[in-house]
Amino acid sequence: MALVLKTFGRLQLVDEDGNGVAFPEKGLLLLAYLLTTDQGSADRTTLVSFLWGDADRDDTLATLRKLISRMKARQIELGINILSSQGNMVTLDRESLSSDILLSGTEEEVEPFSRLKHLVKLMNQPFLGPVHSHSRQFQRWLAEREICHIELLGNTLRTAFRLPRSQKESELLRKAAVILFRTEPKDPDTLQMLIQIFQAEEEVASLRNHFEQRRSSILRGIAARARSDDDDAKSLRPTSAPAKPKLEAALPVEPEDIRIAIPRLVLLPPKNQSARPQAGFLAASLVEDITIGFCAFNSLEVIAPYSAVQIGHHMETQKAFFERHRVNYILDTRISNTDDDVTLFAQLIFFDQNQIVWAERFSLDHMDLVKDRRTVARRIALSVSSEIERHETLREDLNPIAYHRYLVGRRHLARLTLPNLRRARKEMKAALSVSPDFAPALSSMARTYSKEWLLTARGDADLLQSAEILAKQATETRPDFADGYREFGVAKLLQGAFDESAEAMEVAESLAPHYADVIADYADTLVHCSLPAMALRKIERAIELNPLAPDTYFWTAAGANYALGAFEESLDYIGQMADPSLADRLSAASWAMLGRQDKARVFVRRFREGNPAFDVDKWLSAVPSKEQWHKDLYREGLKKAGF
Repeated sequence: MALVLKTFGRLQLVDEDGNGVAFPEKGLLLLAYLLTTDQGSADRTTLVSFLWGDADRDDTLATLRKLISRMKARQIELGINILSSQGNMVTLDRESLSSDILLSGTEEEVEPFSRLKHLVKLMNQPFLGPVHSHSRQFQRWLAEREICHIELLGNTLRTAFRLPRSQKESELLRKAAVILFRTEPKDPDTLQMLIQIFQAEEEVASLRNHFEQRRSSILRGIAARARSDDDDAKSLRPTSAPAKPKLEAALPVEPEDIRIAIPRLVLLPPKNQSARPQAGFLAASLVEDITIGFCAFNSLEVIAPYSAVQIGHHMETQKAFFERHRVNYILDTRISNTDDDVTLFAQLIFFDQNQIVWAERFSLDHMDLVKDRRTVARRIALSVSSEIERHETLREDLNPIAYHRYLVGRRHLARLTLPNLRRARKEMKAALSVSPDFAPALSSMARTYSKEWLLTARGDADLLQSAEILAKQATETRPDFADGYREFGVAKLLQGAFDESAEAMEVAESLAPHYADVIADYADTLVHCSLPAMALRKIERAIELNPLAPDTYFWTAAGANYALGAFEESLDYIGQMADPSLADRLSAASWAMLGRQDKARVFVRRFREGNPAFDVDKWLSAVPSKEQWHKDLYREGLKKAGF
């Protein structure tokens, strides 16, 4: 029986008809490894380290013996002999096993376009598919294999690129170029070749000229803006303070390196929510074209699409990936149906502050996507790059030491505990000692005081007064800074100044209409203003912009639904929280209003375990609600629940 080991796509053994042949997965991985060794052999200690890493050596040697015995038994069943062992050595008979595994120097005599076609077919699939191992030796070997693949593809592409070609072969070059860019986007020679392959010289020159002109106009605009009033916020915005350079984007900087580095962008794979499959098939090509459009700019680093695709399929690990690889901007795209029109929705997320800074919807229904997708790609690349260029220009005068201390403080604000709030405050004070007018540090420091007021629940008016003063100072320093108005609104809300709070939140949203956190806080304000229907529309918009939302979003949505009498919907939103115990009071009240006292008592008991002294009336007197009916409805649910 002639067998082939497939390593691209799914790792599997197949017969001459392409049918899968059952074989132990670890055994297949062992065969793949032996194919890449010099003599097709390795000692048992090396194989144990490759397959299982630093696990207990005696146990793993025993496991390897069992694995080899199973492989030999399976060979006998299949009538083949591809693996043998003698003493400490395990050997693969390469003449008895074919494979698609790519080895350096193989197929050098094959015509370049034929070789390129073979490589494109293989490398359009992930090497080893879902097979994974935490062994460091496996990871090193995998990295070596990927380097080998890149070199083979790059060398073959360069050879083929120099040859005369047909239209079909030109398309093959473009496909190979995209794969090469997925794996290694930084090599300048590769980028130059990509630009030539995609015949993008004129586009690149046009984009560069655009940015030079836009950069000059932005600088002029900053100066002009400092002299202007915003009619939408006259009651809140002072007109005497000049606008300061706007902080929007920079890399998280480590203590040993406080330079502000080149921003990094990742393009997540598009999600197809359309009923038309063709749109989904073309979406991946569209994003690849967008990515190629970014590769010519030295002022922006783009995470390779291959990595973006991998992380795009694992939403639970995205945040850690973005932090580890210092990603500043995320371009998220979705294809969907809107009123019978197929559209591409693209949004640019500033990861450092979880802010949607740009979003646009493109109609794809009335165009030939295959023909015009590069036109759409250019528009998106131009818009996104313009936004990033604007952010980078507006922060040119930023003190890097102040920004570093600010970033450290922001990390502490990610988890709201009293120790973290005080650590954050310490860092913000340090930032302000270097740069007293640094508005983001002022507004973040205001946040530490308002959140401390909420966590301590002592009704300390001085905390809210400090929050208000700092937030007001942030708005005076930077009249165009949404976070300043946001924190001013929060402080005013907690003081019971509902109208002032809502007005500040409206200004904040007008300054940052795609900033999910601002919209979410606005929604929370509207709940306390006893306007639950408006609040629900706002929080649903915030969740649309930030689908991996923090628990506070869902908690606000639950509170809005409760105030509307939609108790089941309130419980549905609580169920989406990562830690629904935070909303135990609201869960108890909702179940009680639905007549399910048994369910309500469960949450009452759980809440009282951590808060035995909780008193409904005392708590409601401290919670700001504009209308009495709103407090009465909450009191009714809590009393029915057994509080």
